[in-house]
Amino acid sequence: MNSAAGGRADAPEIVLDLSRLVSRVRHRTPTGVDRCEMAYARELIARVPERLSFGVMHPTRRYGRLSGPVARAFLNATQAAWDGDRPAPAEGGWPALGRTLWAVRPRPVPPARSRRIFLQSSPHHLHRRDATAGILRSEGGARFVCLLHDLIPHQFPEYARPGGAALHRRRMRTVAALADAAIANSDATRDAFMPWLRAAGREAPVVTALLGLDAPRGPLPPATRPRPYFLCLGTIEPRKNHLLLLHLWRRLAEEMGEACPLLVIVGRRGWENEQVVDMLERCPAITPHIEERAGLPDREVAALIAGARALLLPSFAEGYGLPVPEALVAGTPVIASDLPALRQAGGGVPDYLDPLDGLGWMAAIRDYARANSPRRAAQLGRLGGWRAPDWGGHIETVLDVIGALA
Repeated sequence: MNSAAGGRADAPEIVLDLSRLVSRVRHRTPTGVDRCEMAYARELIARVPERLSFGVMHPTRRYGRLSGPVARAFLNATQAAWDGDRPAPAEGGWPALGRTLWAVRPRPVPPARSRRIFLQSSPHHLHRRDATAGILRSEGGARFVCLLHDLIPHQFPEYARPGGAALHRRRMRTVAALADAAIANSDATRDAFMPWLRAAGREAPVVTALLGLDAPRGPLPPATRPRPYFLCLGTIEPRKNHLLLLHLWRRLAEEMGEACPLLVIVGRRGWENEQVVDMLERCPAITPHIEERAGLPDREVAALIAGARALLLPSFAEGYGLPVPEALVAGTPVIASDLPALRQAGGGVPDYLDPLDGLGWMAAIRDYARANSPRRAAQLGRLGGWRAPDWGGHIETVLDVIGALA
């Protein structure tokens, strides 16, 4: 390993924050942010175990350290729950939750024997600048590096939960004021954050590192359906533009009848989705042609991706768009909104359309549904020149940033 942070004898101690995963011990289905925290832990354990420690802001709001064995056992149990191999660490009611939270209770921070880098891959407690500053002090004045996922709640407050925009602005102010360096998951995220850094009068480095992909663990179950299907993957929320797809499927159902392809929607129901929910629950025209799934293990999602005619991502805004490379690496074509972040994620392979171009989306879906689709064949041909981003490359960039700070 050639990274500056991992190869030098005087490389700093890296304290990886696991607060996000510990706060979600009752959840079997991970979010994209959860996966990032897990990937950071997995890669750093493999690359720099001798320099790696684990910190946690406990749900009791006490910060401290987790021992290596405790952290690894917790990470393994969490990953097994995501894979569907065992229950979530706190599944089974309050007694199980209490046992898990006791097992991952924070211990005192040991005195610093070398320089320290506090590395955070989630926005877990960034809305509390005093808490983040307190962590850095307790870690002996550690330097702070964090991953930026997106600035969508600030840029598009109409898509945020009530109060979500103000909460996210507090997070970005914390990063701008305290971070010694930041990692952006796309150039779009980096560009959106730079004004915050300038407003704070600071010049901390901000570099882009595309997120990696998590390979499915174990064989994929068959994702058989009685007819061709398209897949829409992600939380059902307004910015994901599910409403466009549902209206298109109503028209397709009217035109094609039983020959209409299936639309499989994978994701939990989010917020402010009254029209989408009404169509899902009260529109008999599309009911036979829509399959809604949530809480699926990773292997089942991977199988659905692999079997789809195409992944559909008509979002109005994205910070990165992880489903795009997830589909492409499985050999599944992608039809996505023409957004800078999605173009960076998919390169020249997907078909990109304006998220308001209903006729364009209809034409593309009709074509891709055909057994001998010319547009689908053309995209599959472009796939040969595409290379998937990987977590190894991402973490190599992170270690390089840490090495430059050291």
